[in-house]
Amino acid sequence: MNKKSFSLGLLFAIIISVFCSPVFSHAEMNGEFRVGMEAGYAPFNWSQKTDAHGAVPIQGNSSYAGGYDVQIAKKIAEGLDKKLVIVQTKWDGLAPALQSGKIDAIIAGMSPTAERRKEIDFTDPYYESQLVVVVQKKGQFADAKNLNDLTGAKITAQLNTFHYSVIDQIPGVNKQQAMDNFSAMRTALASGMIDGYVSERPEGVTATSVNKDLEMLEFSKENGFQTNSEDVQVAVGMRKADPEISKVNQILSTISSDEQTKIMDQAVKDQPAAETKDSEKSGILTDFKTIWDQYGGMFLRGAGLTLFIALIGTVVGTALGLLIGVVRTIPESENKVKRFFQKLGNALLSIYIEVFRGTPMMVQAMVIFYGLALAFGISLDRTVAALFIVSINTGAYMSEIVRGGIFAVDPGQFEAAQAIGMTHGQTMRKVVVPQVLRNILPATGNEFVINIKDTAVLSVIGVADLFFQGNSASGANFQFFQTFTIVGIMYLIMTYAITRVLRIVEKKMDGPSAYVKLDEVENQKES
Repeated sequence: MNKKSFSLGLLFAIIISVFCSPVFSHAEMNGEFRVGMEAGYAPFNWSQKTDAHGAVPIQGNSSYAGGYDVQIAKKIAEGLDKKLVIVQTKWDGLAPALQSGKIDAIIAGMSPTAERRKEIDFTDPYYESQLVVVVQKKGQFADAKNLNDLTGAKITAQLNTFHYSVIDQIPGVNKQQAMDNFSAMRTALASGMIDGYVSERPEGVTATSVNKDLEMLEFSKENGFQTNSEDVQVAVGMRKADPEISKVNQILSTISSDEQTKIMDQAVKDQPAAETKDSEKSGILTDFKTIWDQYGGMFLRGAGLTLFIALIGTVVGTALGLLIGVVRTIPESENKVKRFFQKLGNALLSIYIEVFRGTPMMVQAMVIFYGLALAFGISLDRTVAALFIVSINTGAYMSEIVRGGIFAVDPGQFEAAQAIGMTHGQTMRKVVVPQVLRNILPATGNEFVINIKDTAVLSVIGVADLFFQGNSASGANFQFFQTFTIVGIMYLIMTYAITRVLRIVEKKMDGPSAYVKLDEVENQKES
């Protein structure tokens, strides 16, 4: 095998080895009851830093999940004689995670709607609530007694929930774009971007008890939303034809309505936001300190994971981009067979570059993390999946940056190297690549900074980076401005520090800033 073939083979070997290395099958998880939830929808579920009030550790997150859903999950796991494992997953990722075998059940305040039943099965309900609308207490809709009183109001609800569909029952409503989570909706309501959002009563009680500027509108059956019983019920989501559904139903049947109410009332009292409400407040600085005391450890761990993913992704991506850039500059072989495979390889590399530069990283994360498990049974660890996604995404961008760096080298240097008998590989390795590395250093640093910020999109697959931890904290404490101000400052510190370090590295590579020119030396000698 010649060096050209070896380079191309090495490239595909790297991709295949990274792609297929971490595989975990569902069979290896026997003895565990893996439950998916947002851990950010109080009082049904939330995240906290200790195991207080019967909270359960969140897998791979160094924090704990508490709430009504967690207590129900504990009872089910105990009845199944299995160990409960909480897998924190964004709402949109719950169904794919269940279908792909990454979790065994969804216990996240999910209603068993007809649309969802097409994709997954549900147990008997373990809670039943009613729909409410949360508005500003001093707003123009605070005194609404029926849906007609909300005419013209800007109303929204959570994405991919039946809450969003019932908004159409409000006459003349100004229906807003659905939002990803309740944290975003509460922030939008407090800032006046919307007039209200549709929710369930437990969440409404929580929101209004923490924020005295909010009001929960409860309507009578005749004046409120018309729903099916299944729409206001909450059930456990499980895979189609799961043999354990009947066992779970049997366990749920032992939990009476009175006990459900008791568990929910206790969850409302135990949620972190209730502790914040009861504490004395003396200003926004005190809020910052309280949030840091409660979630500082989570934020630091999230920042560490963010830096780790960004660093490894940038290094591997740069190496991948450098390899691709060099391979694509190999002159065409005169041998027809080699030339055919060379063109095929270049075509595949071009497709790879266009696909990963032309699609959002969030989409890539969903397709790779959940798609591989659904289509091929390949289950990647979340952190490994994040490293892979960031690496190949960075590699696609860096390959074009490297190609530009190669073309920026004076063509005369290629000719000179060829004149003294150097091969293409030797020319690249000893003449071109060292110059390219210096030329692309600013762009590489820029990619590093971008990757630090772009890891936030990986929260869609449950990667516990800094943004994910901030989102979890704000969903529990309802202090969105303070929480994300802290998160924003941490991002700024990381990006600023990395930028300054890279500037120092650039200066070191450039050498002394003031070289004495040869002609100046000669002039000094003559004088």
